Amino acid sequence: MPNPNSPIKTRVLSLAAALTGLALVLSACSGSDSDSQATNDQGFPETITLAAIPAENSTDLKASYDPLIKLLEKETGATVEFVQASDYAGVVEGMIANNVDLAFFGPFAYVVAGLNGAKLTPLGAVIGEKGERPGYQSYGLARSDNAAVNSLRDFAGKKVCFVDPGSTSGFLYPTAGLIEAGVIKSGSEADISAAMTPIYAGGHDASALAIANGDCDAGFAFDTMVDKTMIEKGDLKPGQLKTVWKSETIAGSVFAANNSLGPEAIDTLKTILTTKANAEELERAGFCEGDGCLITDERAWGVVEVSDSDYDGVRHVCDVTGSEKCKA
Repeated sequence: MPNPNSPIKTRVLSLAAALTGLALVLSACSGSDSDSQATNDQGFPETITLAAIPAENSTDLKASYDPLIKLLEKETGATVEFVQASDYAGVVEGMIANNVDLAFFGPFAYVVAGLNGAKLTPLGAVIGEKGERPGYQSYGLARSDNAAVNSLRDFAGKKVCFVDPGSTSGFLYPTAGLIEAGVIKSGSEADISAAMTPIYAGGHDASALAIANGDCDAGFAFDTMVDKTMIEKGDLKPGQLKTVWKSETIAGSVFAANNSLGPEAIDTLKTILTTKANAEELERAGFCEGDGCLITDERAWGVVEVSDSDYDGVRHVCDVTGSEKCKA
C-alpha cells in the first residue's frame, strides 16, 4: 500500500525556473564572488564557497564534507563556507553567478553547468575504494514481490520514481534506457508524462524507499545507494528490491572549480584534491578517524584525476534523449 504520509510529490521541474529560484538562495549564503574579493597570500579568496546537494535525504550534509573542508582550509589559508543547495540547478546557477567557487556535481549537472554558460574546470572525480576507477551505474528498480515489473518495458503506465530532473543516474540515463526500451519517444516532459506518472523523489534514497513502500511501482537510483549504503544503514533489507535494468557505466561525480579562481589556484586545488583528499591522508593529517574520513554523502574513499572529455558519454546521452534539461 502507498504510504499516505509520504513527503514525495509529483512534480516536473523546469530547469530554467529552478536556476532562477535558487540563485537568490546561494547569493544570500555566499560572499565569495571571486572576481571582486581580495586574495590571500596563497592566491585564494579569503572565503571559498563550496556547494553541493545531497544524494540522499540529509539534514547534515556538511558533516560528510568536514574532513575535506579542514584540508582545504589548511592548504589554502581560506575559510571554506559550505552551502547545501536543494537541487542541482541551484548549484549550477551559483557557479554561473560566481557565488560558488567549488562545487560537487553529478555528471549530468556538470555537463548542464557548462551548457548554461558556467566557466568551470573539473578537479577530480570521487571513487568508492582505493584503486578504483571513477564511475557507477543507474539501476531500474521494483519491489522483489512485484511480479508486474521485470523490465523497463513494464514501467509503462506505472508510477515511476525519478530522483531529480538534473540527476544523471536518477533521470538522464534512465530516460535514455526508457527510449531504447520503446517506452517513451523522447526525453521531453510531455512524452514521459504521457507514458507514465513521473514522481520526483529528490534523493536516491527517497526514490528507493518510495519503491519499497509502494509509493512508486518502479523507479531509479544509483547502484551503491541500494546495494550498500541503505542496507548498511538499515533503510532497506537485502533482497527487498530487485534490479530490472542497469545502465552503462557513468562517469563519476566530480569536484569542479569556478574559472574565476584563476589557473594557478585551480591547479593547486586539483593537486590538493587528487593527492590529499583521500581517507588515508585525511586520517594521517588528523582531520578524521575511520569511516569518518569517507567524504561526501557518496561515502567516497578519495578523489582521482579526471578530464572534461570523460563526460562525453553524458553529452552523448543528452543527444540521444533530446532532453530539454540538456539544453542551454
